[in-house]
Amino acid sequence: MVTINFMHRFSLSLILAALSALLISPIRVAADLIWTPQGGWHAESGVLAGLGSDEGRNALDFMNKARAAEEVGQSSTALKAYTVVVKKYPNSIFAAEALYHTGLIYQKRQQYYKAFDTYQSMLGRYPNSEKFTQVIGEQYRIASLLAEGQRSRIWGLFPGFRNREKSVEYFEIMVRTAPYSDYAPLALMNAARGYKKIGEEEAAIDALDRMINTYPRSALTPDAYLRIAETHASLVDGPYYDQAATKDAITYYEDYMILFPSDIGGMATAEKGLANMKKVLARSKLTMGEYYYKYRKNYQAAKVFYNEAITVYPDSDVAAEARTKLAAIDGVLQRQSGNASANPQPAAPAAAKKKRFGIF
Repeated sequence: MVTINFMHRFSLSLILAALSALLISPIRVAADLIWTPQGGWHAESGVLAGLGSDEGRNALDFMNKARAAEEVGQSSTALKAYTVVVKKYPNSIFAAEALYHTGLIYQKRQQYYKAFDTYQSMLGRYPNSEKFTQVIGEQYRIASLLAEGQRSRIWGLFPGFRNREKSVEYFEIMVRTAPYSDYAPLALMNAARGYKKIGEEEAAIDALDRMINTYPRSALTPDAYLRIAETHASLVDGPYYDQAATKDAITYYEDYMILFPSDIGGMATAEKGLANMKKVLARSKLTMGEYYYKYRKNYQAAKVFYNEAITVYPDSDVAAEARTKLAAIDGVLQRQSGNASANPQPAAPAAAKKKRFGIF
């Protein structure tokens, strides 16, 4: 019975794995289309299915005209012909290819917004295209160029404004469209960098957190831990303010050092960042202790915070300062205790006896 259940679970696991592979990998429903100047478009197998009808032949004619124009640099003519194929023959084997080349033309003309949107339209309408991964790669290049400050051209002629926010939007779209592609972790890392550049640190932290949790085995995960720690550290305002960001930074630095001890390249960075954050947190505890010591004369509370400063970073100069403060408090308490024993309080006078009145 145990063997049967085990085999059943094993078989089910294989089925689920196979289904996952089918969902993740684009399904090829047609042979690759190949273009030659002499023969025009033809399939890799040499057969173009569906061209027996007038519509199929018309679609092929427009595709040949479009590619011929594209080859000689007549991009406007090529775009018009490709648009006809997409609009009039959306169910033909050429439609996805027409959208792909439309995106390439826009991309070459540095009309990055139109290029990205065209590629996205292709992925949405023809997700089983054999060029799925290739198109995701082109989208990644466009988003990366915009993140670096490249400008999308208006009508392919005039440069527009820099728009790093658009690059972040594009990286996020890529993650949603192809979450299991090789580009998804890269897109999340670049989205986090983009968020940080435009001053949205919380969004950067969210992107890095998704990267860590969704792709824990990615080669980029160690870097994600370091970056999320550094981003939390950038939110620290100093020892006089709330220390939530400091504690989060310490947590991620420590997690990195535990999970990736062999990552020598980042270990020095993590150790330095951890030391800085611990020093800030210890200094914050020391500051609280000073407040209770100097202004509230609450020596017990002050001792609690001084001890916490030592616990946070025992080998630091802050800890040494806290130990000095503790010694000072002990001295004050001893003096107070000595004064109390040397000058005992006078005994309270005995209460006078109440007179009793009797009735004789």
